[in-house]
Amino acid sequence: LWWTHSPPTRLPRPPPAPTGSGPVGPCGRRAYAPPAERKRFYQNVSISQGEGGFEINLDHRKLKTPQAKLFTVPSEALAIAVATEWDSQKDTIKFYTMHLTTLCNTALDNPTQRNKTQLIRAAVKFLETDTICYRVEEPPALAELQKNEWDPVVAWAEKRYNVTIGSSTSILGPNIPASTKETFVSLLASYNTWALQGIEFVITQLKSLILSMSLIDRHITVEKAVLLSRLEEEYQIRRWGNVEWAHDYDLCELRARTAAGTLFVHLCSESSTVKHKLLQD
Repeated sequence: LWWTHSPPTRLPRPPPAPTGSGPVGPCGRRAYAPPAERKRFYQNVSISQGEGGFEINLDHRKLKTPQAKLFTVPSEALAIAVATEWDSQKDTIKFYTMHLTTLCNTALDNPTQRNKTQLIRAAVKFLETDTICYRVEEPPALAELQKNEWDPVVAWAEKRYNVTIGSSTSILGPNIPASTKETFVSLLASYNTWALQGIEFVITQLKSLILSMSLIDRHITVEKAVLLSRLEEEYQIRRWGNVEWAHDYDLCELRARTAAGTLFVHLCSESSTVKHKLLQD
């Protein structure tokens, strides 16, 4: 019982199609087929408390990580959320929709073998290329939109964390003071390693440390954070029109991943447990 650490866009390709099967794409190659979905093999999902934390049970079998470790999470609330992902699967298991399970696997197996200090450094490094710090001068309408939408978030972060961030139209980006980076290092150090995995996941989705911390700090909503991270794309859509279904799909997927990462951070930071039984009828 396992799932990959990789995000949905990097799922392993299925084995090559047998000769004569499947549509043929350009250059004689077989067209890409989505990863196969596994048939649901369990009836009931429950949680139980073990020595190392809370475990997920699929019927009478314990959930395992990709490295065959016992799937154990630190809080009852997180265990319930993960169990809900498994219980919500229908006839087939759509692994690519199970973001909380994937994040837990990453925290448990630590495939990149990084410690807390390395996770913090990777997160703070995003300040150097933060989406909302890079501005355009042309077209004027987009420049004005960025100013109106992004400046309030930057101003909030500067006041909230007592730092200087700023913005720039230069390709080199703004010159972030060393004191600002040190402040964010101290801020992130207050989170445990599990929560840091979630923070990095959210940052990767939004391409912004500032938006991610504003979201995790409950200053903005998931919908607002995603909209701000896609500001230029949304501007182009309003100007040139929407690509049928593609943009809407990307937007929903980004919202789902961002929401899951934010929930993961909060649940990994909870000190209390949820006092009710899972999946009661």
